[in-house]
Amino acid sequence: MSAFNLTASSPPTFILNGIPGLETAHIWISIPFSLFYVISLVGNFTVLFVVSKEQTLHKPMYLLLCMLALTDIGMSTCVVPKALCIFWFGFKTITVDGCLTQMFFLYMFAVTHSAILVTMGFDRYVAICDPLRYATILTNARIAKLGLVGLIRAVLLVLPVPLLLRKLPFCANPLILHTYCEYVAVLKISCGNTSINQTYGRVITIVNIGLDLTFIVLTYGLIIRAVLRISFKKAHWKALNTCTAHICVMLMTYTPFLFSALTQRLHPGITSHIHILLTNLYFLVPPMLNSIIYGVKTKELRNKVGKYTCRM
Repeated sequence: MSAFNLTASSPPTFILNGIPGLETAHIWISIPFSLFYVISLVGNFTVLFVVSKEQTLHKPMYLLLCMLALTDIGMSTCVVPKALCIFWFGFKTITVDGCLTQMFFLYMFAVTHSAILVTMGFDRYVAICDPLRYATILTNARIAKLGLVGLIRAVLLVLPVPLLLRKLPFCANPLILHTYCEYVAVLKISCGNTSINQTYGRVITIVNIGLDLTFIVLTYGLIIRAVLRISFKKAHWKALNTCTAHICVMLMTYTPFLFSALTQRLHPGITSHIHILLTNLYFLVPPMLNSIIYGVKTKELRNKVGKYTCRM
């Protein structure tokens, strides 16, 4: 089989197939895609606008919420516009550079998103377990530094992904069976040895999801232990209620990813269109719901949003 190498001076293009097996339903599938994307943009930009305008919201928790909103906007924007171009206009081609760029920013935003969730867990731990020192431990400057560390970690982890892919030979006229340049889908059309790429992909999963989830679980273990030491039951509920928004966002983020990863490995016979829909949901549903969850569960933010809504 003929092949081309990505190091060539004039690299050819890839073809994104969309959702194989459901081509006739692409127009109908585009409706929830576009709806989720619009809701995500409106919700997250509303959070950014309200927090930036309200001086009383210039606190560590809301700074973290703004970081989360930015990564949500970034993740969904990396996926949805190109998917809608495929669904609506049949624009399936993407340059090699465009594909690798999309992949880099998509996974960079995802890894940063996970780091922010870890920082949010630490924020809740300090707020419940050491409330008297909260203002001195978690300042806005310190939160900004933690966010920068999360971003740098994401860049360092994800940057080798496109660099390693660029060294691979790919089959002529390669067809990517996906709506975006998903890492595994791109590896499947390579004519070369992808063992290094596959190993590094597992390393990213372990470092990003494995370590981050472990840290979050340990954090909530310490929170639950501290809450159980409180003698009043009302205090139990009040303390845990401050964590519900973060728990909901965390479940919305990690559950689709883990479910997709497990079904792909434990049930390799699962139809491709189901797996593709699941991976797309990971970049569609959490960005749409995160701002809604925090808007509903956080009274102070809810009141400020209501104030600006009433002015319109």
